Amino acid sequence: MEEEMQDTIETTLGLSTDLLEFKYAEGKWNMKEILMHIVDTERIFNYRALRFARYDDTELSGFDDNAYAIASKADQRTIQSILDEYESVRNSSIQLFSNFTRDMLNQKGIANGVEISVRALGFTILGHEMHHKKIFEERYIKAFN
Repeated sequence: MEEEMQDTIETTLGLSTDLLEFKYAEGKWNMKEILMHIVDTERIFNYRALRFARYDDTELSGFDDNAYAIASKADQRTIQSILDEYESVRNSSIQLFSNFTRDMLNQKGIANGVEISVRALGFTILGHEMHHKKIFEERYIKAFN
């Protein structure tokens, strides 16, 4: 998680404001909005992981990521502000997952109609970020240049 965080921060800081606000197609998010989506999703997955690790068997609902993206107002924020929040959330994730016991990591719950373990939520956080970073490269950076 730490290496992925450093890579995301270093990569993003080197990008121009024009690129960070570029949308490759109508109705798509810009890179700042995607970064906030990564932050919001990580927070939600951490919440799910905490609930399941504490043996809470309440089924948790999904969330509308498009509604969250609009409400985040990421396009009105500086990239530094977004990265500061990203770093804070990621450091919180690292602390949360590093203190789960093996039993806690193996606990499962249902979120958005899908059964998932605490451990899988941790991997999903990273996989989700990696997925979007690949999209950054393929659909934003290449299209912008």
